[in-house]
Amino acid sequence: MQDNKPKAKEILWEIVDWIKVALLGFLAALFIGNFIIVNASVPSGSMMDTIPEKSRIVAFRLSYLMSEPQRFDVVVFWYPDDEKVLFVKRIIGMPGERLDIRDGKVYINGADEPLDDSFVKGVPVGSSGTYNIPEGCYFMMGDNRNNSEDSRLWKNTFLEKSKILGKVIFMYYPTLKSIK
Repeated sequence: MQDNKPKAKEILWEIVDWIKVALLGFLAALFIGNFIIVNASVPSGSMMDTIPEKSRIVAFRLSYLMSEPQRFDVVVFWYPDDEKVLFVKRIIGMPGERLDIRDGKVYINGADEPLDDSFVKGVPVGSSGTYNIPEGCYFMMGDNRNNSEDSRLWKNTFLEKSKILGKVIFMYYPTLKSIK
């Protein structure tokens, strides 16, 4: 009987070690998911062809810790009209700018030439007017402009910087792809 006591004690310590490893792994995943990355899905085709419908993406939460968001960054954020929903769109208009959308093209501050839209799926159509973007806010659009619920359609037209969760860095499903 005496021989079984050390064996039982060893098994108990082995179980305790496994629990510690599992707990440490859980805490590390929780920390990374809440402070380092955003793991999100893109349920619609609003960002095609950059990000296909039903894709899974990873955004880096610390991207804007030392710098400001830039035009054309693809970001994950809380939807301004329902802050329980995550959205993924591209920054098109910057704080303090006047943005005009005419014949599917975006013009900034009265420029004669439209913004580069080489990433846009298809030929964008429609004119949705002029937007004066407040300081600290951004104008967001999907890459599939003709099929995107974005700043043009939101009740709360502009995205506050504080609602941006992170810059999308890659897609990992259905394929691995860097996002620019």
